[in-house]
Amino acid sequence: MAPIPGSGLAKGLAVTLRTMTKKTVTEQYPDAQPDLPPRTRGVIGLFEENCTVCMLCARECPDWCIYIDSHKETVPAAAPGGRERSRNVLDRFAIDFSLCMYCGICIEVCPFDALFWSPEFEYAETDIRDLTHERDKLREWMWTVPAPPALDPAAEEPKEIATARKTAEKLAAAQTAPTAPADPQGEES
Repeated sequence: MAPIPGSGLAKGLAVTLRTMTKKTVTEQYPDAQPDLPPRTRGVIGLFEENCTVCMLCARECPDWCIYIDSHKETVPAAAPGGRERSRNVLDRFAIDFSLCMYCGICIEVCPFDALFWSPEFEYAETDIRDLTHERDKLREWMWTVPAPPALDPAAEEPKEIATARKTAEKLAAAQTAPTAPADPQGEES
């Protein structure tokens, strides 16, 4: 049987009419803030106290958009007769978000948990040169980072914690166990 001419057009118009009569789900962004998932990748927040200026994040960044400057400071000896130590002090930590591709490699390689994803996404600028954000702005974003999700109660206990707990239980059991009196050796009855 041959299709009726214009039946495809009629089906298309029927779909359009059904769609036009449904309520829209579009949110008007500036007036209504979007409901973002909890671990949204917005911008990168810096927890400056944890940064040791190891430069891993800057070296691993494929876009080279992280700029770090530091200087060395001498720390006096902790004990008399000890030697002085030197440590890196952070002078500048900046991320150029006009270059950043939001891959998260810098966050993954940070061994000291100094970088985190913040759900903030409203940081548009009128000039591209203003998209390089310094450590003060990155520190402000750090306080918008959500807490990590709770651990799954049905999950297996981490091996490190299980080993430490077992060792602590053995030590506690050994300390509370009564000691048996020693048998006198060599006594005759």
